[in-house]
Amino acid sequence: VQLQAFGGGLVHPGGSLRLSCAPSRSVSRIDDMGWYRQAPGKQRELVAVWTSGGATNYGDSVKGRFTISRDNAKNTVYLQMNSLKAEDTAVYYCTANMIYYENDVPVALRAWGQGTQVTVSS
Repeated sequence: VQLQAFGGGLVHPGGSLRLSCAPSRSVSRIDDMGWYRQAPGKQRELVAVWTSGGATNYGDSVKGRFTISRDNAKNTVYLQMNSLKAEDTAVYYCTANMIYYENDVPVALRAWGQGTQVTVSS
């Protein structure tokens, strides 16, 4: 099972983008699901996460500008990014804790997507 992320691209400062992420196949359960990012020369950092209990956590640098949402029926998580800044430029990675079945055997997996580039530049 892989996570597939979509929606990255090039946007001007002040603009908006929406990222989405979902597993590549049906899974039994997804617990927490969210986004991290990594800029060149920097460590990977939390952007936003939606927990299995319905709570949301955001990195300090994106609070008030980014919004995470989740469609449980589609096992999809979204990241609405508004008021984008140059410092938001990074590769954004989707991640999820999930359980799926392989030959009737439950498998617990912490999965990461391949990353999608977000570039904020004039």
